[in-house]
Amino acid sequence: MEASFWDGKRAPGVVDSLDFSLYDSVVEVVELAFKNYPNRPAFTGLGHTMTYGDIDTYSAAFANYLQTQTDLKPGDAFAIQMPNVLQYPIAMFGALRAGMRVVNTNPLYTEREMIHQFNDSGAKALLCMDIFAKSVQNIQSQTGIKTVIVTSMADMVPGIKRHVINGVLKYVKKMVPKYDLPEALSFRDILLANLNKGFKATHLSAPDDTVVLQYTGGTTGVSKGAELTNRNLVANMQQAATMLAQEDGNGNKLVDLSDATVVAPLPLYHIYSFTVHLMAFFHLGMHSVLIANPRDTETFIKAIKPFQLTGFVGLNTLFVSLMSSENFAKLDFSKLKFTLSGGTALLADTANRWNEVTGSPISEAYGLTETSPAVCMNPLNGLERLGTVGQALQGTAVKCIDDEGNEVAIGERGELCISGPQVMKGYWQQEQATKDTFTEDGKWLKTGDVAIIDEDGFISIVDRIKDMILVSGFNVYPNEIEDVLSTHPEVENCAAIGVPDEKTGETVKVFIVAKGEKQLSISEIKDYCRDRLTAYKLPRQVEYRDSLPMTNVGKILRRELR
Repeated sequence: MEASFWDGKRAPGVVDSLDFSLYDSVVEVVELAFKNYPNRPAFTGLGHTMTYGDIDTYSAAFANYLQTQTDLKPGDAFAIQMPNVLQYPIAMFGALRAGMRVVNTNPLYTEREMIHQFNDSGAKALLCMDIFAKSVQNIQSQTGIKTVIVTSMADMVPGIKRHVINGVLKYVKKMVPKYDLPEALSFRDILLANLNKGFKATHLSAPDDTVVLQYTGGTTGVSKGAELTNRNLVANMQQAATMLAQEDGNGNKLVDLSDATVVAPLPLYHIYSFTVHLMAFFHLGMHSVLIANPRDTETFIKAIKPFQLTGFVGLNTLFVSLMSSENFAKLDFSKLKFTLSGGTALLADTANRWNEVTGSPISEAYGLTETSPAVCMNPLNGLERLGTVGQALQGTAVKCIDDEGNEVAIGERGELCISGPQVMKGYWQQEQATKDTFTEDGKWLKTGDVAIIDEDGFISIVDRIKDMILVSGFNVYPNEIEDVLSTHPEVENCAAIGVPDEKTGETVKVFIVAKGEKQLSISEIKDYCRDRLTAYKLPRQVEYRDSLPMTNVGKILRRELR
């Protein structure tokens, strides 16, 4: 008996089963939302709100441009590199409507990381924020990108406010380096020139068509693209949306979906935020308030102050930073019905403090890029179990296995394995890596996390098998850090591990064997890595050793270092 099927019962008020054949494609879901909620607010960014009808109109204009004024064909890879601004959903839905395969790109990537992702995905076109256009200029000739579209932060904000915000960022804060991309086009100009021209419904419509390439850290030192299909994303949307349709103890719906406003501080290019805000919440007609820079705590708080939030989506790091501000506790939380946490482990102290400040318990969930991402989730109706990541979502089977691949009994530790409609097709053009991440029969995705499943089906993550480091919800692989650091002339050998951190969950620590007597400081190590690694991957701690623990064949034993 599979460990997930404890007795088939879920927490009270949670629907047990779903019809995953209800929709064929992501675009079908999006079109239905446009039809059902034309006048509802869809997204707010930089103080400006756009309705579902607005997003429909502008994304249709962008789809028309892609289909009629570029050489792109259905199935071609289109990269989007932006923070959380109104342009993101417009571009995402427009590209999908035009039949593009979207490549979500972290705008914090270094040029080295951009080159790898654009070449690996086969990206032929890119939409980027002007803040990052200089890097695009530097690397374009080393990629297959022929079409470059540039946008400024406030391009969808009307009136004088657009000019003020964009001007301050460019001329006062000096956030937009000078760049030379003579063939680049303006996103705003494209939209205005193609309004109300329509587009051909030639999107990737088959359930098994890959529509999003979502990159995740790779064990070989480079990131791999998880192929997420229509079926994967739509199923996970249905699973997440059903959890929001829970009932309270009196049989009433927990959330009034007709008037629900949620904050979107986590980056839309991350699969967690992507599926929640661009899929599940959008499907339900909810309103998402986009936060472009969640690290600017005071600006973040000012952005959400005008709203009586129904829901809050975040992770441990974010909750801690918000509660550190006196202004956060002054907000109106009277309509806050749920708080979701994912991406990294939720600490009990954080959850308890959050409940005291907002009156809303945090429901922790768990997922992977490879599972679109949600695997399991705690109930939202007061029946959550702190310290667990909840029960498996509808249609999802979970089990724990030992080192030999045998299923362990309920209540015993083992590697968590997943089977369900949200599990990826595989890694893009990585047949062996795909094979390695599934069980021998190919039916179960191995997570690399050690878990315990209790008799009620609640899952606790207790350890990690993989060497992956989880920094603020982002995957960091030691191999990549070691590959970069080992090129330094003063480094003989090195190893990277994750160590606990109150703010980010984990942070990177490196162990170094020096070539000579010189020992690099942590600031020197950061400076060397900064041009080669994204900021969250930078080492924060360093320890020098005469040697590193290794196997007989010379493989570093990171577990011993941990």
